[in-house]
Amino acid sequence: MSLFKGQVNQPEENKPPITEEEEEILEKVAMKVVEWRMAVPSIIFLESIKPLNYIGSQVMVFFEPIVQSLFNFKYYESFRTAMERRENVENLLQKIEKYDAMQFEREKKIKKFMRAEKKKWRWYQRYLGVGRPKVVYPEEFRHPPWRPKKSE
Repeated sequence: MSLFKGQVNQPEENKPPITEEEEEILEKVAMKVVEWRMAVPSIIFLESIKPLNYIGSQVMVFFEPIVQSLFNFKYYESFRTAMERRENVENLLQKIEKYDAMQFEREKKIKKFMRAEKKKWRWYQRYLGVGRPKVVYPEEFRHPPWRPKKSE
């Protein structure tokens, strides 16, 4: 026997989809988090505060005057409105995990390349670090895979 009739959390049918601007901002935030190597702490933090996402977005409103002097106001406001919706927190988590997996694969390839490169070195270069040759990385390792290559 239930105190409530029907479902307690009824899904909203007319909920608007995520806008392109919010999608772009979530992409940028996820890229920066992975670039700063803060993927694991951010995932733990976002998972722990997922039930409080609306309260967190209202705290962002409170700190808006302070943050306004540090960041681009347009992006801050868009990020705040994106964080009001719970599915955007999950969307941000998935983007961080995707870019972190791409970064992990890139680092594995770099380590494999360096192992093969070090085999070509002489023993004193390998173990003593004396007269190490300059290593030129292939073009695919010079930029993160999610960043567009800079045109010259």
